[in-house]
Amino acid sequence: MLIRSAPDLKDCDVTDKSLYLRRREFLAAGAGSAAGLGLTLGAGAASAAGLAFKPGPYKAADALTPKEDVTTYNNFYEFGTDKADPARNAGKLKTSPWTITVDGLCDKPKTFGIEDILKTYPLEERIYRLRCVEAWSMVIPWIGFPLRSLLNAVEPQSKARYVAFETLNDPKQMPGQRSGVLDWPYREGLHINEANNPLAILAVGLYGDVLPNQNGAPIRLVAPWKYGFKSIKSIVRISLVEKMPPTTWKQMAADEYGFYANVNPKVDHPRWSQAKERRIGEFNRRPTLMFNGYGEQVASMYSGMDLRRFY
Repeated sequence: MLIRSAPDLKDCDVTDKSLYLRRREFLAAGAGSAAGLGLTLGAGAASAAGLAFKPGPYKAADALTPKEDVTTYNNFYEFGTDKADPARNAGKLKTSPWTITVDGLCDKPKTFGIEDILKTYPLEERIYRLRCVEAWSMVIPWIGFPLRSLLNAVEPQSKARYVAFETLNDPKQMPGQRSGVLDWPYREGLHINEANNPLAILAVGLYGDVLPNQNGAPIRLVAPWKYGFKSIKSIVRISLVEKMPPTTWKQMAADEYGFYANVNPKVDHPRWSQAKERRIGEFNRRPTLMFNGYGEQVASMYSGMDLRRFY
């Protein structure tokens, strides 16, 4: 990787007290996302749409990050670049109806409605760590299903070596897209082996409820061994492709953000060290774990690769 070291988090990376005190206001706004889908998910209990979720196979030993922090401290530039902007600005995003087109190198391309997805794929609660490139982290109980389940439904062809993702592009609903801070729509990608790894999920909820808009409603990727910018939000298209797809941050700053973006404490960002992280809600910093602690599940995919070069 072409990344160098730099100092600890700045004061602006710590949750502001006034923002914390407004957490109930933001949670109330986020509840609108659940109403839009007509869902009230509860662990082990059927929802209004006849859905249920069960405990998943992955649980972090760490304490959960408070829901107030998870839903008010976000990176989602479609709604603004400040950590508090998504919670303030995402409430009007219409998440139903919503469709996801899965196409490209597959035998049965299809456009899925979000309601059909929620009825078709068994949901699990998986407690995953989320590590962001800015050296902060959270522990979140996601609700979702393996990405590979959706990919298998369209029958990928043998030439499909990568999976490309695309976020909704709608500046009327997403005010951050009216700026030129990024080249819209937001795009991400995974190698096909990564997409088929059991850890990679499409999340539709957290903390026992549907995703709040600011967290990527109605459906987002979660790849917990990678930095958070890889876990693309509000997905509308998934394409199976032969060549490595362009990804937003790699296009914007290739010397800082690579395609693989695996959490790696030995490779620093040009402006800060990645050796330690600050868990939101905690004061002390802790050592960053290789692959965010998921090495047993994912390290074999990168056997023989120079993870400084393929960052």
